[in-house]
Amino acid sequence: MSAGFVSHLVAATLLPPLAPIIVLVAGLLFRRRRPRFAMSLILSAAAALYALSTPWVGGVLQKSLEISAPLRPDALAGADAIVVLSGGSYHDAPEYGGDTINAFSLERLRYAVHLHRSSGLPLLVTGGVPGGGSVAEGRLFEQVLRADYAIAPRWVETAARTTWENARLSAPLLKQDNVRRIALVSHAWHLRRAVPQFEAQGFAVVPAGIRFASTRLDALADVVPTPNGLRDSAYALHEWLGILWYKLRTFFLYEGSS
Repeated sequence: MSAGFVSHLVAATLLPPLAPIIVLVAGLLFRRRRPRFAMSLILSAAAALYALSTPWVGGVLQKSLEISAPLRPDALAGADAIVVLSGGSYHDAPEYGGDTINAFSLERLRYAVHLHRSSGLPLLVTGGVPGGGSVAEGRLFEQVLRADYAIAPRWVETAARTTWENARLSAPLLKQDNVRRIALVSHAWHLRRAVPQFEAQGFAVVPAGIRFASTRLDALADVVPTPNGLRDSAYALHEWLGILWYKLRTFFLYEGSS
């Protein structure tokens, strides 16, 4: 059993939808021996699933992660490169005859291309094979850039499995070309975790986020549970869990070396 599998399993038990389901099952198991306690667990699980499935709660959770506004046209002045973080791949895509990037990665790549064409800054793409597949996500990015946009990235990093490794493994490629200031492209809810990793490598970072969340509550649909609402909540809570894990790891590494 790999460490990656264990970490994914632990995260799944702490995040929706599995975490509320575990609480619900616990309530059902206790319903005869401790009926009041069981009912509180069942109601808590139902309330959590309802709230986390609404677009409004998903938006509020994602908004809590945003660290910047959408990029201004002049924000890239003084930047040396654009770094695009992979967001996953689509394995064995039958319509493409093999692996390709998934929707999250494509959204990030499209915005990076937009910034590249408006600024002329070179691109770095980064990503290994954290979720399986036969081709590194960095290499898939390169393939899509060349085939669909007629753009060649200057740097391609193909070993990173985590955001921390994205930063650590991209740093030598950038520093050998004297890159000091980067625009970092990812989803707005991911940048709170990603930006500090690149800053820790010595870079000045311009957050270049996409898909900024809405917290408006002006229609009934905002509080009606939807699959997308639960997805947005799950991604946001996954990010907060990842931020906590990075802080704990940094703390223990620091304590262990002191």
